[in-house]
Amino acid sequence: MNFLITGGASGLGSAITKLIAQNHPSSVVYFTYHASVEKAKAIEARFSNTKAIHCDFTNTVDVNNLCDLISNEEIGVLVNNAVTRIDKNHFHKTPSSVFTEGFLTDIVSTLEITKSFIFKARKNKQGRIITILSAALLNTPPAGWSGYVANKAYLLSMHKSWATENKAFNITSNCISPDFMATSLNNEVDERIVENMITNHPLKRLLTIEEVADTVLFLCNATPHLNGQNIVLNAAQSLL
Repeated sequence: MNFLITGGASGLGSAITKLIAQNHPSSVVYFTYHASVEKAKAIEARFSNTKAIHCDFTNTVDVNNLCDLISNEEIGVLVNNAVTRIDKNHFHKTPSSVFTEGFLTDIVSTLEITKSFIFKARKNKQGRIITILSAALLNTPPAGWSGYVANKAYLLSMHKSWATENKAFNITSNCISPDFMATSLNNEVDERIVENMITNHPLKRLLTIEEVADTVLFLCNATPHLNGQNIVLNAAQSLL
């Protein structure tokens, strides 16, 4: 069973790639990268069973090439993790073009990649789709994240269709919705806000990328009876 992790060279994606490569040494672990060239090279140098694939999700040719690779290789697990941008601004201050561009790069590209995977998985009568969402989907969304949360909500809805339409082919679709993590995507968050999060957190610490990667690995190896679920990692601060 081989793997493909989108956005797998940095942040959470890097933790996922490394953990899967370590735990499945006989499998090929493909992962995409864009700007993180040196990080991608470092992962390949450390794990001989990994293969880095340059893919700019804003480039249709790159996305099509990745879909071709999925069609031609035996990939059993797809981890939809890549995010190209987060435009943090209040809805009424955000140009419509930002929502359109974000949908095309982060959603349409993910749909095309997943479609290619499903076509191949249905032929093989097995496959696992794991999509990284966000705990921001629960209850009150954070101010200024309307585009990001809306895109994640769209993928949450699509994942239910993927699970329903393909369950007879031994194909599962599950999601993970992590709480706030200290990653490059959140570098601009004020330190005082982060400190307040930690103070008010029931565990008095933030979720780590390694903990999320552990959950991804669990889903990679889980029974096909676990299907159509969204696992929320937020220490029960809000419930589905």
